[in-house]
Amino acid sequence: MSKLKSIRELQNLTQEELSEKSRVSVRTIQRIESGKDPKGYTLRLLAKALQLEENELLNQETQEQNTKIIEENEEPKEDFFINYSSLKLINLSSIPFIVIPPLNILVPLILMLVMKQKNHLTKQIISVQILWTIIAPIVFMLGIFLKLGRQFTLLIIILIVLSNVFIILRNATEIDRNKKLHYKLNFSMI
Repeated sequence: MSKLKSIRELQNLTQEELSEKSRVSVRTIQRIESGKDPKGYTLRLLAKALQLEENELLNQETQEQNTKIIEENEEPKEDFFINYSSLKLINLSSIPFIVIPPLNILVPLILMLVMKQKNHLTKQIISVQILWTIIAPIVFMLGIFLKLGRQFTLLIIILIVLSNVFIILRNATEIDRNKKLHYKLNFSMI
């Protein structure tokens, strides 16, 4: 029995219901259930409709082939290993530590290593936090040197913290919607 068929039956869906939910034709679903692996756009649509990771729909043989191809190429495609829920957790882990800047970098970095999510998106999340941690004190010090008063200094602190919260939440939303980051750098700091 194909993985798609067993997952579909576990979710109590008929082929027609899955077709309607995923916008993949019934005939294509039948072909996949008879042993053909879904690819590309079809794989993404089915995984989204069933609320699964794409690799969960692939048969064991295909997963082994993909692993073998990756091992042969030495440089694995990092997207193949991205767990987007872990990525979102790593991104959101900076929020409790915004007021202690070194921790807003260290906590996501530790989570990246523990969750084995060392991919370009995670590196971008941490790079954005590093850049924010460098820029925030500079902006704060400029505010102090301008000697505009305590109220202005307090306002700068609040704006600095809120800017990072906004960046983190906006990236979390974009990870959910489009599996990418809204705020990212063109280079990696780690």
